[in-house]
Amino acid sequence: MKMWQNLPHYEFNAEHSCVMKLDRFDRAILQALQLDGRIPNSTLAERVSLSESACLRRMRALEESGLIEGYTANINQQRAGCPVNVFVNITLERQDEGDLRRFEDAIRKIPEVMECYLMTGDYDYSVRVVVADTADFERLHSKHLTRLPGVARVHSSFALRTVQKSKELPIR
Repeated sequence: MKMWQNLPHYEFNAEHSCVMKLDRFDRAILQALQLDGRIPNSTLAERVSLSESACLRRMRALEESGLIEGYTANINQQRAGCPVNVFVNITLERQDEGDLRRFEDAIRKIPEVMECYLMTGDYDYSVRVVVADTADFERLHSKHLTRLPGVARVHSSFALRTVQKSKELPIR
């Protein structure tokens, strides 16, 4: 039996999948971890007003349930040599399941692609890429983006500056 199945604030829906019922302690743990994923358990426990063992038990349950997917380092985009964000809207020639799958498999292999979303509206996909400069984007555009399977049109917009960028999800 999984650890989170024993906790009273977790329920199962009709499909037998875990549905999180977050209480104030869970929300406080998640908010603190979003700010600092390396926070020591003793500090986290004190911050959320739990014993260290109760805090660690809840954290492990949140991890095991899949709500916490992992811990990563935030890399400074400019210092990593890719300061420019370009938003690329892509239209495919066709939208059948095979075409979508081929496109998605191919775009996942491009390291400059930070995010890719299947969209409603005028474009099929909205993609955020990071590059060093306009010459680097021209290389990415001509060697990769326009050569993706099924691409009919590519429309790109350069971000002038980042106004808001959050890695913290609203925890309710």
